[in-house]
Amino acid sequence: MKEKGFTLIELMITVAIIAILAAVALPAYSDYVKRGQIQDGTTNLASGRVRMEQFFQDSQTYVGGPCPAATKYFTYDCGTPAATATTYTITANGIGGLAGFAYTIDQGGNQASTTGWGNCTNAWVLKKGDAC
Repeated sequence: MKEKGFTLIELMITVAIIAILAAVALPAYSDYVKRGQIQDGTTNLASGRVRMEQFFQDSQTYVGGPCPAATKYFTYDCGTPAATATTYTITANGIGGLAGFAYTIDQGGNQASTTGWGNCTNAWVLKKGDAC
């Protein structure tokens, strides 16, 4: 009579296949999650730029303009370098899992980024493998 069930080798092969699939899928998923979190920072930088331009229209200076509030994934700095009557720079610095990721925008709409995926002086690096 034939017994029903799996042999030990069949179970070990199944576990090995699952481990290989997980080793491939987990890094891709992690990068995918970071890309979603990065959108929080870049969206707030773009809206911060709009608010600074509105402030300039009202005050004819960027000094004292509004800076975006910190979020779950980013803190924002509008004081380095200090805003002048005609210039400003807003920087989003990643926190937690995004530590080391920094994005900037200035009065001319110039974007720059320093990320774990690469540095770029004229665009935001939004995903792994992106180039300037």
